[in-house]
Amino acid sequence: MVDLKKQLPEVFNDFAESRQNAFLKVKEIKDKDIPVIGIFCTFFPQELAVAAGATCVSLCATSDETIQDAERDLPKNLCPLIKSSYGFALTDKCPFFYFSDLVVGETTCDGKKKMYEYLGEFKPVHVMELPNKNTEQGLILWKEEIRKMIKTIEDLFGVEITDEKLRHGIEVKNAERSAIKDFYSIMKADDLPITGGELWHVLNGVQFDFDKEQIPQMLEELKAKVMSEHKHISGKPRILITGCPIGGATEKVIEAVENNGAVVVSYENCGGAKAIDENVDVDNPDMIDAIARKYMNIGCACVSPNENRLKLLDKLIDEYKVDGVIDMHLQACTPYQVEGLAIKRFCNDKKNVPYIAVETDYSKSDIGQLNTRIGAFIEML
Repeated sequence: MVDLKKQLPEVFNDFAESRQNAFLKVKEIKDKDIPVIGIFCTFFPQELAVAAGATCVSLCATSDETIQDAERDLPKNLCPLIKSSYGFALTDKCPFFYFSDLVVGETTCDGKKKMYEYLGEFKPVHVMELPNKNTEQGLILWKEEIRKMIKTIEDLFGVEITDEKLRHGIEVKNAERSAIKDFYSIMKADDLPITGGELWHVLNGVQFDFDKEQIPQMLEELKAKVMSEHKHISGKPRILITGCPIGGATEKVIEAVENNGAVVVSYENCGGAKAIDENVDVDNPDMIDAIARKYMNIGCACVSPNENRLKLLDKLIDEYKVDGVIDMHLQACTPYQVEGLAIKRFCNDKKNVPYIAVETDYSKSDIGQLNTRIGAFIEML
């Protein structure tokens, strides 16, 4: 847990280092015989893990450290997130993967689907079959996949996920999502209290706080501290970042925005609004159905057509008074790259907001190019 008694710069620095600091925490969790589930995607219903008394850890790697190792087995022209994640598992350099009792994958993209087959050589892997269409038929499939996931967890860990425990899991995750959403809503103000980089450190860092039940209180206290030490950032172009998962090496995109005189006010990406904008409906008596509907509504580019991404962007652009949209594509991420045209048309034609797509990877070689392109885009606003 981050120490909020520190000065705000130190607090944000602690959030930035949350992933690294969590390495020791996950070992402590293992020492207590608490099951650890490694996940790659926001489509995994973490309510199931809470209900089982397990801990979730994110296995998505954001560094180029092990990509060369991964390329001995995987194609070079593959998404860096996939290569990096596989590389850390292959080289045993990721404590989260090392301590995971179960790895959960999902059929979001072809590269990840095939990569999970190889991960199965190191750890037990359960792959959830994600429907490609947000339809009633897709919902039926997804509900069955959730039931299969529950059975796998119960069988592997020797637990029973009762209705009462599942309801508790829903309550915990709903409270966490609501608290995160409430915190990042401070960026709706004309006079901003923090930078977009600081906001991202909090959004990303919270993922590595394994005590989910204390997160709402912690974020409430942090929000009060932020508002009392207001930075008063105003008059700068307001940027929304959308597209592929961001974090680690790709934080260079955030830095390019804010080093060129703008401020990031909203993140639509997986670690931002996309995953937490909607809660599970607690009034739905069928909890499996309620969980399935919440996660089916995530607007990922692997879903076609992806109307929910446009609906969320529509809302975020208005609520956060966005001046420009930056669509970040990881190299070789076909779903997001192809969907870029639809996002460009939506931003330019429907919302009358300037749009730019930038392609990047986990290396540092394109930092200059990113600064040049993003700087020119911001100057145009």
